[in-house]
Amino acid sequence: MDWTQRIRLRHLQLLISLAETQNVSRSAELLHMTQPALSKWLKDLEADMGVELFERHARGLRPTHYCEVLLEHARRIRVDLDRAREEMALLLAGSTGYVAIGGSGATIASTVPGAVLALLKAMPGARVDIVEGTMDRLMEMLGRRELDVAVGRSHPQYLTPLVESEVLYAEPLHFVARKGHPLHRLKSMDWDDLYRYRWVVFSRDTPARTLLNEELRLAQRSLPADALQSNSVFASFSMLTASDMVTIASQRSIAQYERMGALQRLPMRFSSAPPVMMYWRNDTSRSTAVAQALQCLRDLEAP
Repeated sequence: MDWTQRIRLRHLQLLISLAETQNVSRSAELLHMTQPALSKWLKDLEADMGVELFERHARGLRPTHYCEVLLEHARRIRVDLDRAREEMALLLAGSTGYVAIGGSGATIASTVPGAVLALLKAMPGARVDIVEGTMDRLMEMLGRRELDVAVGRSHPQYLTPLVESEVLYAEPLHFVARKGHPLHRLKSMDWDDLYRYRWVVFSRDTPARTLLNEELRLAQRSLPADALQSNSVFASFSMLTASDMVTIASQRSIAQYERMGALQRLPMRFSSAPPVMMYWRNDTSRSTAVAQALQCLRDLEAP
């Protein structure tokens, strides 16, 4: 018999628990079942599949490559079921739909809120969750179905067969410092001037950090050894307003700070910058709320 015909949702929960605890006794305790019953279930499943799902060792279990593949699907099914339960509860409570939108950098302060307001105007009963994070984290959440839409800078690694994308707008990056910073008094500026002050940079593997690395490579420079690393735009800006540090940022992300007289762009503009994109999965049918959210993003950034 095909093992997929015998497996149940409860079995997926058992598998996930074993992978997380890596201990049969601990999982049996958490799942309110006996250790022999759990061990027998695992042994029978491995026999049906014809592969070993866990390596046994003195300290417990270690998932094999076969198990990791099965776990990816099991976790996806669990997220889908959790999402179905939440959406059903929302519908029973009078909601017209649900969408989870993530944004990074400047998009969380302008693009995403603007699109959400437009969505709620078109669908007053919709439920919306907003998530802020770096693009690598948001794309991981998108892959796990914890997000419906992610908005942020383009990066080649995000373009996979399971993800669709669309350009929203182009926006340059600048070096930024507080209002009244000594650098603002210079008539001209070069890299040596920037190196006199400590930098705050984005986390590794983020589009903005990749762009900074490329800009430094073209200028035959390297990242300062004392540079701070931050994945929070707001934390970076808070440090800038209280010190002589410098960072890189997009025009939109600093617009409000410039209006308040807290931050000001420096005359060091990047030679190029990847566009801001919206990403969504293409392996599932989109709900009305998700489709409306994508359209609101398009309309918001339409020329």
